[in-house]
This record gives sequence, C-alpha cells and structure tokens, in this order.
Amino acid sequence: MKIEANARMPYPRSLVFSTYRDRLPKLVPFLPNIKGIEVLSRQDEPELGQTRLVNRWHAKGDIPKVAQKILKPEMLAWDDHASWDERAWTVDWRIETKMFTESVRCHGHNVYLEDGEGTLLQIRGELEVNLAGIPGVPRFLAGSIAPAVERFIVALLTPNLTSVAKGLEAFLRAEGEAEARSGA
Repeated sequence: MKIEANARMPYPRSLVFSTYRDRLPKLVPFLPNIKGIEVLSRQDEPELGQTRLVNRWHAKGDIPKVAQKILKPEMLAWDDHASWDERAWTVDWRIETKMFTESVRCHGHNVYLEDGEGTLLQIRGELEVNLAGIPGVPRFLAGSIAPAVERFIVALLTPNLTSVAKGLEAFLRAEGEAEARSGA
C-alpha cells in the first residue's frame, strides 16, 4: 500500500532539514500521536554530507477491534532507520516494527524542496503486511485481514508524517518566541 504525504513549512529548507534530522526527540510535545522518540544510534559522515540515524518511535492510538488479536498496544512502536543526505536534501528510510518484523515491510524516500521562502517536504513510501504464519491468525483469513491491518497502519502513520511537519513548525515558532522573550 502506498504512503504519500506532502507538508509545507514557512522556514528555510536547511533549518527544516537539520531540525528534523538532529532535534526530532524535542518535537514530541508538539506531536499529538506520539508518546516518545528515542535516538538509538547516530553515525555522521560530514565529509559526505550524510548521517545515519535509528530512532525508536512510540505511538498513541486505538487499535481497531478487527486487529486486536494481532496488534497489541506495546506493538505501536517502531524503529526508523534513516539515511540523510544533506547534499541532495533527501532521506531514505525504513521502518522496522517491534513485533512481527518479518511480516511488515515499510520503506520510503523523502525530499526537502525549496518552496518560495519555505520548504515543501514530499514523503513517499510503501507498506506491505504479510500475516501468514503469525500466531493467532488463521491461515485462511491472513489474506483477508492483511488489507485491514495495512489500512490501519497507514492511517496511523500518514497523520504522524504530516503532524511531524506541523509539530516541527510549532516547535520552531515556540523556539523563536522564547528567543524573542529572552532578548536573544
């Protein structure tokens, strides 16, 4: 199932890109569907303009009844493996779910574009769920349940993708207001 989202932010591309890459956990108070983000690892290659990050996201969300036998609240977390390229203004990402890792594939490519005086973030991805072999899922139902699970996951992820951009904008606005109050 395709994942597509666009977000416009009234801040320069370099600021949006670096804030998203380097300060993501600080955005959590501005993200209504996220309980927390932890940086698990970071590898910088400044001479290449590249950074590799692994962030663990913890989501908030109600699991639909049809999926409650398969999805548990603790499963609403994922590791985001991201390769940032500052020269191309892109990030390639892959999400690894906490449970049933072999059954869920999710990956994509984001592009940060200059948009007037602001930034346009284009998020493109793909999600595939294979429920065959998962305990509690009858083999004969796996194919019919998978689309519902994919829709639920995409419905959970898509607003988070755009809400991160809105949260980033609110974070930068709050940061600017705090600097203005302090006289900086």
